[in-house]
Amino acid sequence: MAETSSITPQNSTISHVGIIMDGNGRWAVDRGLSRSAGHIQGAKAVKDIISAASHFGLKILTLYAFSTENWNRPKYEVAVLMRLFKSELHKQTAELIHKNVKVRFIGSRARLPKTLVQTMNQLEANTAHNTGLTLQLAINYGGRQDLLEAFKKLAHDVEATKLKPEDITVSDISDALSTGGISDPDLIIRTSGELRLSNFLLWQAAYSEFAFVDKHWPSFNPEDFVDVIENATNRTRRFGGL
Repeated sequence: MAETSSITPQNSTISHVGIIMDGNGRWAVDRGLSRSAGHIQGAKAVKDIISAASHFGLKILTLYAFSTENWNRPKYEVAVLMRLFKSELHKQTAELIHKNVKVRFIGSRARLPKTLVQTMNQLEANTAHNTGLTLQLAINYGGRQDLLEAFKKLAHDVEATKLKPEDITVSDISDALSTGGISDPDLIIRTSGELRLSNFLLWQAAYSEFAFVDKHWPSFNPEDFVDVIENATNRTRRFGGL
């Protein structure tokens, strides 16, 4: 963490941070390396940022690891990512438990390798009772798909006469999403200089602050992380009011 930072969990208005981890491939290409090397280095950055978030006292960290659109990448790259997800989850399990991190996954598991899903299920079970940082990993996640599934759930409730269409509330939609029960992100960070959400937490980001960082994800470090939180904490959030 940045030693000069005056921001603490007590005086920060930021309790939930979402990160679009962009730029692994470009980081690697800039160094004459394979895109796979970029993903491996990106995994190291993930570990560092999780540690920083836990040390800082952040309540929730949501990392966009693999979108529903990422299946359009070359098959070999997708295969590398799936193997990397599984190996990293295995390697980090003991440390996550030691740091009292609760892990949950959002996104569809239907298309993921069965062995990866088994690892995900086991990690969720092993950390279910932890009370520190809640780490949400978005794998095969898309904001539009999340909303679609939520609307289907509500439609089934209407069909089963459990709910009237005119009684559906904003809270009902929020609860039906894969993030149900989790507060909306106060801050969303995107690395690599891109200025878009790319289908990440579309409903949940309605009143989020945004920070776009020029660094590629593998170069984004804990000091950068705390600096961005500090900047966002100093903003005035009115939520549509005065």
